[in-house]
Amino acid sequence: MARTISYREALNEALMQEMERDSSVIVMGEDNAGGAGAPGEPDAWGGVLGVTKGLYPKFPGRVLDTPISESAFVGAAVGAATRGLRPVAELMFIDFMGVCFDQIFNQAAKFRYMFGGKAVTPVVIRAMYGAGLRAAAQHSQALYPLFTHIPGLKVVIPSSPYEAKGLMIQSIRDDDPVIFCEHKAMYDTTGEVPAESYTIPFGEANVVREGDDVTVVAFGRMVSVAEQAADELAKAGVGCEVIDPRTTSPLDADTIIESVENTGRLVVVDESTPRCSMATDVSALVAKEAFGSLRAPIEMVTAPHTPVPFSPVLEDLYIPDAQRVVNAVKSVTGWER
Repeated sequence: MARTISYREALNEALMQEMERDSSVIVMGEDNAGGAGAPGEPDAWGGVLGVTKGLYPKFPGRVLDTPISESAFVGAAVGAATRGLRPVAELMFIDFMGVCFDQIFNQAAKFRYMFGGKAVTPVVIRAMYGAGLRAAAQHSQALYPLFTHIPGLKVVIPSSPYEAKGLMIQSIRDDDPVIFCEHKAMYDTTGEVPAESYTIPFGEANVVREGDDVTVVAFGRMVSVAEQAADELAKAGVGCEVIDPRTTSPLDADTIIESVENTGRLVVVDESTPRCSMATDVSALVAKEAFGSLRAPIEMVTAPHTPVPFSPVLEDLYIPDAQRVVNAVKSVTGWER
């Protein structure tokens, strides 16, 4: 049965259901047990964002508050995963990956390969990403392309509450390390989510909207931005096929290429900076595999190649919006209002 719940509640429900199903699932991180709670208010326990709310009293010994040492607790999570547990470690901001990157890309990502496929590392590392909340340059980056580049890591970017729950459950059950990217501006976004447990397979893109004139590939929060642009363009008779890859590694290249072969045009919407981004990666993929189908140059809608500004006015300009997507579609289709 589907009900309308928030992105935050969908993640919480996924963790709750998996911890009930599998006693090897643990959660750990800064303020996972404490945070907004107080000794007399156990229902409020669950971190400053509330994603782990209610888990601490229900699963004694399996919800672990950690010191402010990302290297230590991410390393502990990776080690626990090699010894039979399924840890979900919350790093809080994705920007903090710089502190514990060695544990992720030099250790977790390589164990399966270094030990001839005999080792598994079923660890999920949750991290907030993205601009829009006035958190400045050190707490607002979209670094998912960085992890997509690393062989051995799976990278997940849910775009809605429904996607968040299904992809989180799939992440916990997966035997490889998963970087689970949650946009900090989406926690209060609501949508229909089934009450029962379900999974969404990795590497299978979602065609959010069908159209024949242009393919628009968007990631995470940018999916809703692309949909807003598609609504505006539909009024002028321009049909956008909006594709949400859901995961950047593995990437569903077949769905993207098939769409471009039909529409002949591509716009990629990516909140990360343009150099070595998902926008450039998808553009290169299509240029290689579907060049003969292109009727116009590929357009990318991204943030500029600068740190995220703290000034509210500049930050709003920094983030790709629906009008920029509309302008990009106008460019590739030759449509004028």
